[in-house]
Amino acid sequence: MNSTRSTAREQSVIATVGREEVATKKGHIGRVVAGSVIGGLVVAVFLVAVPFAGATEAVITGLVLLTFGAAWFALAMLSQRRTDQPQRWAFVPAAFMAISGAVVLAVAPTGNELGWVWPPVVIALVVWMIVRARQHLRSRTRVWILYPVCAALLLSSIGGAYETYRESTDHFAMAGRLIDVGGHKLHIDCTGTGSPTVVLEPGLGEPSTAMAWIAPAVATTTRVCVYDRAGRGWSESAGRPQDGVEVATDLHTLLERAGERGPFVPAGHSAGGIYVLNFAHLYPQQVAGVVLLDSMHPAQYTKIAGWPAFYEMFRRASAVLPSLSRLGVGRALYGSAYSDLPARARDEQRAFWATPRHSRSVRDEFSEIRTAMAEARSLTTLGDRPLVVLTAEKHAEGGWMAAQNELAALSTNSDHQLLPNASHSMLTEDKDTAARSSRAINEVVNAVRAKTALTGHGA
Repeated sequence: MNSTRSTAREQSVIATVGREEVATKKGHIGRVVAGSVIGGLVVAVFLVAVPFAGATEAVITGLVLLTFGAAWFALAMLSQRRTDQPQRWAFVPAAFMAISGAVVLAVAPTGNELGWVWPPVVIALVVWMIVRARQHLRSRTRVWILYPVCAALLLSSIGGAYETYRESTDHFAMAGRLIDVGGHKLHIDCTGTGSPTVVLEPGLGEPSTAMAWIAPAVATTTRVCVYDRAGRGWSESAGRPQDGVEVATDLHTLLERAGERGPFVPAGHSAGGIYVLNFAHLYPQQVAGVVLLDSMHPAQYTKIAGWPAFYEMFRRASAVLPSLSRLGVGRALYGSAYSDLPARARDEQRAFWATPRHSRSVRDEFSEIRTAMAEARSLTTLGDRPLVVLTAEKHAEGGWMAAQNELAALSTNSDHQLLPNASHSMLTEDKDTAARSSRAINEVVNAVRAKTALTGHGA
């Protein structure tokens, strides 16, 4: 009797456990899909925006791929253990993304050798995923979540293929030449005749084509050189980010090996002004005068009200752009930019800025910009060498005008000129405003030649 009762109880317990397992197996597949996919996206954004903010392209791309791989793995595992709709097909994208992410982290590629390979592979994978999802997933999340994810992957593949195609067809004849400065070559283009020689320093992230209005105008009165800092335009990468001293040293070597002799009048726009100050500090005997075109200040981070917020935002954005540019995002961002430049320079600017290579150079430059600023503080005076500071007042941030006044005080022979109707970018991009920049440069050239004080025409 007792044995019979015990057996009945055991059967009851087994039946209860079985019902619980069945109930567990019939968990909500939609929650698993949403939690896995959306959770993976949230974690990827968090990693890129917080602990790895500002990291290199390989780290950003590799981490995102590994995170997405983990998300697909979670979908496959959880759907098997907690629902009656196992999505075993998700192991395939999980493995593909995890392996791809690991390879990117290990190899850290900078070229685009696989640009024709990965887009069709991903497209084939996405088509296969859609077919499998239609066969195995009975949930509205298939339409609301998985299909949009697949569409995003398809668009990324198409964008990647288009980017590879454009990079293979965008070829612009290089004016000037490449000079080896020690481990990498820099592009320099010098035109005009006369002394002193003007050396143009483009702004943050800008290639030499940004000076397309200014260089020809200055060349009518004296010798002028424009060049590309390492990693952009026609110049080769230095292989690592460079601080202000390294940029100035590269420029000095470039001018020397190109056969250009001083004295020089370096003229820098925006961040280019920081490199000009570093050059003037390191090679004072070669600098006859200086022009600062709405230049950054060495104490920019503390003196300009909006700079700390901009710095943190751009530090994150500039690190993500190289990865996004491989998907063709740069073509969308810059396809209609720089319309005020001369036609040829406009097309070159757009083509350069759209590439992952250029985005990497911007990220690298920005990662060292605070160091370059700190180094530029070593220059405390230019003595009585001619200095023109040209300042754009339109949309100027709080503290900008005071900082520009401090720059003008670097020389006892300076002229601070104000442009109330000009914005920061107009000093190089807008034809008429760029003419004011050219005139400011020529004023310093004339003062150097005549060995006289600047006339102080102002605005």
